[in-house]
Amino acid sequence: MSQLPVPGRDTVYVCVGRYAGGRPAPSGPLLRRLGVALLGAPADRLVVEHRPGGSPVVRVGGPSDGDPSTGPVVLPVSVSRTDGFVVAAARPGGPVGVDVERLRPLPAPALAARWYAADEAAWLAGRPEDARVEDFLRLWTAKEAVGKALGVGLRDGGLRRRVPVPRGAGPLLRVVPARPDVRVGHPRVPGALVLAVAVVGAEDGVDVVVEAVQGTGHRVAAVRSASTERTSFPVVVRGS
Repeated sequence: MSQLPVPGRDTVYVCVGRYAGGRPAPSGPLLRRLGVALLGAPADRLVVEHRPGGSPVVRVGGPSDGDPSTGPVVLPVSVSRTDGFVVAAARPGGPVGVDVERLRPLPAPALAARWYAADEAAWLAGRPEDARVEDFLRLWTAKEAVGKALGVGLRDGGLRRRVPVPRGAGPLLRVVPARPDVRVGHPRVPGALVLAVAVVGAEDGVDVVVEAVQGTGHRVAAVRSASTERTSFPVVVRGS
């Protein structure tokens, strides 16, 4: 991966890796690959660790910690897993959260009635039957991604956390109700996956770019097609 931060843009980098041989895929190789590209340090100087609240970070280790010539020494990251896949996201501009789920049969209306706010459950029940599972998972992953970006996960009633009603997968990150500093959206990724990315503290008028990177095992290769949508919170999503 050769992408580096672009001046004047707030960028989230997302790596999608597949499990190999039926074994859980470690996130470390993906996080270190992101760290090499974004922190400008060799892999053997990168440390993957967790903050007291459990949020992972990648930092530059060794005697040059804090040296401004090396660029930022701490890279906020987020990790999520689902059957067969592991996803890692990194954002030099600030907190990030990512969550992924595989599409699969679910009793979506019943689960929504149990876990979501009443208006969200009613909205889901009114959706076309063939869209309910995906829309249920879009709400779920958005709530999880926002919780991770805020550093609280799904604690304290996180599944009732208000998020924008999904409008399908695409490049638009939308404002979270009652939290104008938080945005969440669903970039497109290959395969039967539902992916949510959330950011906290993005500046008004600054492009937020989500670089979607597809991977197999521990190897990743950039997805090269791109689409662009401009809004009051501009977003450019690279990916299919």
